[in-house]
Amino acid sequence: MEPEITVSTIVKTHENITLVEKAIKSLFHDWDCEINANDESFPVTRDDSKLSGKSQSLSGIIEYCSTNRILDTAFDAMTMNLQRDSTHFQLSRQAAFVGKVAFVVDEVPLGGVMEVSLQGKDLGLWIEQITWHEGRNSIPRHLGDELSMDDDGTPVEWFDNKGNRTMNSNQE
Repeated sequence: MEPEITVSTIVKTHENITLVEKAIKSLFHDWDCEINANDESFPVTRDDSKLSGKSQSLSGIIEYCSTNRILDTAFDAMTMNLQRDSTHFQLSRQAAFVGKVAFVVDEVPLGGVMEVSLQGKDLGLWIEQITWHEGRNSIPRHLGDELSMDDDGTPVEWFDNKGNRTMNSNQE
């Protein structure tokens, strides 16, 4: 069963609410958020505003990550802040605007971020299952394993500088 998914972002005064909405909906097609974009003409007189809404599925993100072979990155980024049955992670809005997924684990990039919050029973196991791929038959992954990326997003090296495997080298 999919967890409860909330997608939120802060729209700064210099940003176009309609374009921010388009970026979010490129990854979360069913994102349900009440948006008031009445006066977007220059000069903008509104304050920064928070947009927050629900989505029913992470399928757009998971499909992109599977196609681009970054499911382990998704697994690490999505579980980095896991506490019991809830987690949150950030995605680049600029990347989303062009239909791409870029996890943000350090500095806020140009174009801002969207915060994705997940809450549900056995969430860690659910994330492990939706990010599963055939490569895990050779190199199994689980929550908190030694293969996880560092907190700053630095990956664990699977090969040395000569291209030799550093993991599971005894399974050849």
